[in-house]
Amino acid sequence: MKKYLLLLSSPLLYQSLFAQTPEDALRYSWNVQSGSARIQAVGGAMGSLGGDITATFVNPAGLGFYRTGDVVLSPTFGFGKAKSTYLGRREDSSANKFAFGTTGFVFGGSDGRKQHSTAISIAINQMADFKSNIIYRGQNNQSSYSQAFLDEIRNGNIKDANRVASDFPFGTSLAFNTYWIDTVGGSTNGNFQFQSRAPIATGLLQQNTVNTTGGITELALGVGTNLNDKVLIGGTIGIPFLHLDRQSEFVEADATDNPSNKFDYAIYRQGLNTTGVGLNLKGGIIVKAQEYLRLGFAFHSPSIYQLTDRNTATITTNTESYMGTQTQALQDVTGASSEFKYMHMTPLKLIGSVSYVLREIEDVTKQKGFLTADIEYVPYGMSSYFTDNSNGVPDQATSDYLKSLNTAIRNAYKGAFNFRAGGELKFTTFMVRAGAAYYGNPYKNIHNEEGSRLNLSGGLGYRNKGFFVDATYVHSITKDVNVAYRLQNAPYFNADVRNTVGKVLLTVGFKI
Repeated sequence: MKKYLLLLSSPLLYQSLFAQTPEDALRYSWNVQSGSARIQAVGGAMGSLGGDITATFVNPAGLGFYRTGDVVLSPTFGFGKAKSTYLGRREDSSANKFAFGTTGFVFGGSDGRKQHSTAISIAINQMADFKSNIIYRGQNNQSSYSQAFLDEIRNGNIKDANRVASDFPFGTSLAFNTYWIDTVGGSTNGNFQFQSRAPIATGLLQQNTVNTTGGITELALGVGTNLNDKVLIGGTIGIPFLHLDRQSEFVEADATDNPSNKFDYAIYRQGLNTTGVGLNLKGGIIVKAQEYLRLGFAFHSPSIYQLTDRNTATITTNTESYMGTQTQALQDVTGASSEFKYMHMTPLKLIGSVSYVLREIEDVTKQKGFLTADIEYVPYGMSSYFTDNSNGVPDQATSDYLKSLNTAIRNAYKGAFNFRAGGELKFTTFMVRAGAAYYGNPYKNIHNEEGSRLNLSGGLGYRNKGFFVDATYVHSITKDVNVAYRLQNAPYFNADVRNTVGKVLLTVGFKI
């Protein structure tokens, strides 16, 4: 177990160079299935359905059902709350967001053969939404964030105060230069020992605030072909655009009124802006085993991203009569802002699906519709970081860091199954829909981490004379963890986070 904790902490040990964490890799891959209002209403299950532009992003074989074309626009509005519990204390926060969901064009047609048709789609879709506001606080009598900086020094076997002051600009150097951590009295340069100034034994009031915005929006070109009204195949080229902005503030303060213990508070502010573009492929097949039974399978390749990180970091420490209030920022140590270019690969996805179609009968006023279900497997530990060689051969420190980060990812995350199911009933021109989706735990539970996502959805639809409109409400419940810092030889604590989000979607479309 200690071996795994060490590997999980290893990105922190290279904080002197970069600031990625395993959590960033999970953020880019642990996302719920998005799509048009119609598909969201049935839980996002559409691996064996067709006739919807969302097939571009799930199973492009479903585009083969088109014999005409669509123009689709999908605005969405989300509103949610986060409840975070840390050391027995709960805090609430909220976040709202307007965005555009699946939007684009489908061009369908037949080559003259009755049972053969092909459709091409050009669409954009919000694949991930990073917006969240998290705050948690509590009193900690067992550890301090400053001990993470001490772990970094010990693992580097550094005894030189000058190196500590300059080699770790993302945190440790800032903590040392503002006296959050300090040398042990009586030691000499070249053989220094280091200590924390935080009075752990008498208690620390800790608070962490993390505000995140951004997401992943994918532009895709898809094609689907109906070969003989029995077998449909399709493929998609996707170009995802990623933008993440995260601002965090960790505060640690003396829990006592003692004015002479040489520590009042420390504030650690970090900023991360990540931008980049990627490439992926999707392919699939749908087989109509019977007129009422459809089977589908889809494969999503990993997305390969070229990303750029821009980091900021500032620490302010008040050590009272010892050194007063000191502040230092990352650029004070490096002389410039921090920018790092690298490659990132997300995990692949495998999707199996089945649909049962309630066949149309002569009296169209009677009910018809479908039931559908997907099962999806995602090996989250497959996420990896690589060097960006576009500007020449990277240095050895960069390569070693990314290797350690990939080891940490493999030891932190596992493969998980996701389940989606739903159905639709049609009453002439009106439809009623309902669905649910469950996304499994991606964590290996090294330090009591556990996560899951549950979506419950329902919606209405109207279709008549080439015009359609769908309205859906999705209620999402996410269980996750947030960890402000990790330690190798002292206890640290997760914050349990429960997000409850409501999302309203509207899809408007026209036949072309």
